Amino acid sequence: MKHRRPRHRRQVIARAAGTASALAVALGAGMTPAMAAGNTAAKPAANGFSPDQTDQADQNTPWAPTNDEAVSQKSPNAKTLSAKTLAAGRANAAGLQLTMPAPTGKYSVGMVGLHLVDKSRTDPYVSGSKPRELMVSLWYPATNTSGHYQGPWMPSISGAHFLATRGLSPQQVTLPKTAGHVLAPVNTKLGKLPVLLYSTGLHSDRAMGTALAQDLASRGYLVVTVDHTHDANEVQFPGNRLEVNTMPAGAHSSDTLKVRAADIKFVINQLGTLSKGGNPDAGKATLPSGLTKSVDMSRIGMFGWSLGGAAVATSMQLDSRIAAGANLDGQFFGSAQNKDLKRPFMLFSSGSHNRNNDSSWRTMWSHLKGYRVDIKLKGSAHLSFSDNEWMVPQQAPLLGMSQWQLQQQYGTIDPTRAVKVQSVYLAAFFDQELSKKHSTLLDGPSTKYPEISFVR
Repeated sequence: MKHRRPRHRRQVIARAAGTASALAVALGAGMTPAMAAGNTAAKPAANGFSPDQTDQADQNTPWAPTNDEAVSQKSPNAKTLSAKTLAAGRANAAGLQLTMPAPTGKYSVGMVGLHLVDKSRTDPYVSGSKPRELMVSLWYPATNTSGHYQGPWMPSISGAHFLATRGLSPQQVTLPKTAGHVLAPVNTKLGKLPVLLYSTGLHSDRAMGTALAQDLASRGYLVVTVDHTHDANEVQFPGNRLEVNTMPAGAHSSDTLKVRAADIKFVINQLGTLSKGGNPDAGKATLPSGLTKSVDMSRIGMFGWSLGGAAVATSMQLDSRIAAGANLDGQFFGSAQNKDLKRPFMLFSSGSHNRNNDSSWRTMWSHLKGYRVDIKLKGSAHLSFSDNEWMVPQQAPLLGMSQWQLQQQYGTIDPTRAVKVQSVYLAAFFDQELSKKHSTLLDGPSTKYPEISFVR
């Protein structure tokens, strides 16, 4: 019997690691089995941060960058995800077609993707002297959408890679179409459109902000979602070229934010080219009719989720053209939180996060010298501010996830309601600060939106 014990022990350990790995995949983590099994030494290679290099971040803090797509390693229900349960879930949900919340504004939505090349900078995440390349999506109020197909949530090649990192395939899950009609004419009756830029979470993709972007576009904004190449897990470029995360292990959060801020400044410069009638796309791709006449360079705001929220403050310090900013549940890093900012800023947090338990938010709050507002969304979690909010619950049967596991990571708020409330309050803030349209929603609690509370 002695010769069987080591084998049995290895089998038990392997089963435990496999179960934890399944949990990580189920929750959208895309983690390695070693990480899922609790091997924290493997963490830096996957997320670019080591425990002593996250500035103020606690690895178990749900709003820390390391958890933009990952989950707590200490879920007590991890052992409930047996191989049999997962197999049953996959069988029941084979060929799942995902759907996303529809925009709630009064305008139809158009969209176009642009390939931008910054020849003044080299990419810090790859060897050699390659210029920094970005992919962005522009979302805008449109007219005459007939004949313009609805753009995919993510292109096919990057979408397949996205699913594969989660243990899924395009045969199991079909990613949704967006509300954005590709190359539909811009609704020029609205005049020049206020601009909003979006930066997503660490190693996340610009697609994670699609629900908010298309909703804000339906309300009259030109929203630009930005992929931070080689920080993002996957970015598809023209010619079916796929670029993946190549950020060095141990990369410092402050340095990452500087790269992102430089990306944002470059994108704003390219919007300036658009506003003057030029075409900044590297391949001179076709632009939507009316786009060059619709960019208002005097009204620019920015919002971001998690590490992208921290990037808002860093970007505003670098570029004064950003007139107002909003951080969606992200800790602040680097020097930006210690510098006075005289432009309007919104702190928008999940139900368990605020400046009561995040010193970086308290510090930033004390340095906000312009209009400032601090609100929290009851029933939400950190991942509720990304497209994971509506995506993962739909995949729950396929992944064998329990309701408890969903609530731990995505809160108790209905996904469609979460997107709507976030859009309403972001629009209220940017309407007020960019278009001088005061909203009473920002004055205090509303019976129409009881999920929102104000931190005074």
